[in-house]
Amino acid sequence: MRRRFLPAALLPLALLLAACGGASSASTATDGSGSLTLNVGDQKGGSEAVLRAAGELKGLGYRIKWSTFTSGPPLLEAVNAGAVDVGAVGNTPPVFAAGAGSKITVVAASHGSAEGEAILVPNGSPLTGPAQLKGRSIAVAQGSSAHYQLIASLRAAGLGLSDVQVKYLQPADALAAFTSGKVDAWAVWDPYTSQILEARKGRALTTGQGLVNGLSFQVAAPAALKDPKKAAAIEDYLARLRRAQDWVYGHQTEWAKVWAKDTGLPYGVALASVRRTHSTRVPVAVDRAAIDSEQKIADTFTELKLIPRKVDFSAFTDARFNGDLPASTTPAR
Repeated sequence: MRRRFLPAALLPLALLLAACGGASSASTATDGSGSLTLNVGDQKGGSEAVLRAAGELKGLGYRIKWSTFTSGPPLLEAVNAGAVDVGAVGNTPPVFAAGAGSKITVVAASHGSAEGEAILVPNGSPLTGPAQLKGRSIAVAQGSSAHYQLIASLRAAGLGLSDVQVKYLQPADALAAFTSGKVDAWAVWDPYTSQILEARKGRALTTGQGLVNGLSFQVAAPAALKDPKKAAAIEDYLARLRRAQDWVYGHQTEWAKVWAKDTGLPYGVALASVRRTHSTRVPVAVDRAAIDSEQKIADTFTELKLIPRKVDFSAFTDARFNGDLPASTTPAR
């Protein structure tokens, strides 16, 4: 049996990926008052960690049962199945879920920098621009935000997916392929981008800045939204998340320390990712502009026959929790 060895500087990320290796890990709970339990989908170092760091898990009028997932697609599968009431994902997983006819509803959004969405190449690569990716092999997680960022970057360079060799790999396998030279490039998101750059194991050939919408979402189960008590808990939960995001902006080094401890990432990598991506996010409304932007993504994947049918993305949104939030086009911090 052949074993794959990773550079020592990349071991913390490999351990993080291994820890998240299944579709969902064992659930944990956050105690609150009352008999209601809100089932929340999360990712390692995600919503639970930032809420706890910001002090926003105090005084809950309900309990939270957390389930940890490796990425957005399996989390949305759980939302569709009714196992999760609400959870956080990037801009592309909801499009694939909608294309599959899943029972999901986008209820909240945030807008941030897309600099963490990058196409990485090894330091010794001769490539200097995305146009030179023609004929090259590129690792990317299918249905992820990086998937659309890859398409947008190629199109901006006058290329399409058919012009490159796409290798659909989840981050753990993509990391091994990238560091062993089995692929020419890797389309990925933070913290993986920051890990490679901080370890000086590669460089960004291009980023999603100016090419992708920089949106991320909270997605709820329609059944939970129809339950008045659960809908009220979701509204409270979203308000706490928004306050926690504002806390991150003003406490970047403090959050990086918490995040590094929670994920096993080196502090320098965590801080770079916080500055590049996390602290730039602004809570915004699920408005017409956000829906139109996601519709463009959906139409792109339909055109490429990567989702099976035409999607009306507006049918998978609910603006009831927008309140007085700013427009989705509000610049990232």
